[in-house]
Amino acid sequence: MSIVNTFQNIFKIPELKSRILFTLALLAVYRIGAHIPTPGINGEELSKFLLDRGGALMGFFDMFSGGALSRATIFALGIMPYISASIILQLLTVVIPSLGKLAKEGEVGRKKITQYTRYGTVLISAIQSFGIAVGIESMSQGAFVQNPGWSFRLLTMITMTSGTAFIMWLGEQITERGIGNGISLIIFAGIVARFPNAVISTISLLRAGELSLIFLLILIAMMVVVIGIIIFMERGQRKIPIQYAKRVVGRRVYGGQSTHLPLRVNTAGVIPPIFASSILMFPATIAGFISIPWVQSVARQLTPGSLIYTILYVGMIIFFCYFYTAIIFNPVDIADNLKKYGGFIPGVRPGQKTSDYIYRVLARITFGGALYLSAVCILPQFLIRYFNVPFYFGGTSLLIVVGVALDTISQIESHLVTRSYDGFLKRGRMRGRRG
Repeated sequence: MSIVNTFQNIFKIPELKSRILFTLALLAVYRIGAHIPTPGINGEELSKFLLDRGGALMGFFDMFSGGALSRATIFALGIMPYISASIILQLLTVVIPSLGKLAKEGEVGRKKITQYTRYGTVLISAIQSFGIAVGIESMSQGAFVQNPGWSFRLLTMITMTSGTAFIMWLGEQITERGIGNGISLIIFAGIVARFPNAVISTISLLRAGELSLIFLLILIAMMVVVIGIIIFMERGQRKIPIQYAKRVVGRRVYGGQSTHLPLRVNTAGVIPPIFASSILMFPATIAGFISIPWVQSVARQLTPGSLIYTILYVGMIIFFCYFYTAIIFNPVDIADNLKKYGGFIPGVRPGQKTSDYIYRVLARITFGGALYLSAVCILPQFLIRYFNVPFYFGGTSLLIVVGVALDTISQIESHLVTRSYDGFLKRGRMRGRRG
């Protein structure tokens, strides 16, 4: 009953109630836009063709757009251009010193980086939408395009780029005036929107006798265990104790307190699986449109489920976990800041020794996080191949859904606790991934 009371308390707080309703309204707008067709394209026939010929990569990117990409709607590009632009800007802050300084200038620098990200999103969207228009024209001798030509290409480019810009605006409005991270919630909505179809198809198989009830119950129990493991790992931290020395300034004594430095087990989040999947699936998708025997043979070796694909996939996930963690977390800066403010790790000398210690700890827990990500991402291949599971469970989509749900619930609970209401748990606080 405590959870029921918690949900009742949500609607007793006017600000929280308005934020949740505002978020749901904008997500509804996003889902409606995902079904509005781009002018001049036969969306239904194109969807069948792309899903048949596009293979795994089309299904992967179509997941992030909530099915809008395969139907070539106005939201076909989804929010992926924004994510790509954000990742590129993060990489450039390491390579370009001026951007690195800008990122450290607080609120002013953050706004400037956000502005550059918007410009990058529009540029990437324009390039991708133009490529989609040209690709649709060339497929099946223009059977999917009513009036091919430059007018169609420019119209498609403007429509899809505007759609992505509008989604980006929706995400920023949700973050500012709603609840949770808007961009993450938009991806979340696109993935969850496909769950009902999986449930309906599973029920149909159960009624037809192709799936036994006992096997389905075992699968449901396994799904609960896997989700529990993901929640545990996403919240997992290694806390390094930090002690601050006492300082006497005038007649006042500062410092002397103890705290900790939290290092997340999965610092890189879902970026490594996204990068690894994109790189591996791209050659297989291109090969699907080339009718050359040896090219088709290579493509089959790089499709999900094959041994070579699995080995490369796990290897790339581990590589990108270390690579992305090294970009967003700098032990040298942490050690310098601790030394500057009089902080130190008990038993470790300040400066270089501290940065080396943090690096060693981070390397060990990152390896565990990489193995956890790899296990979750290859779980769908294992279930489908060896147990004939009729639906896709696990992978990047499950990581995103669970992670975004944790962060959103954590924000809702913060509003409740601030106003003296109980949270979702009887004891302690519900922590998100950054908690």
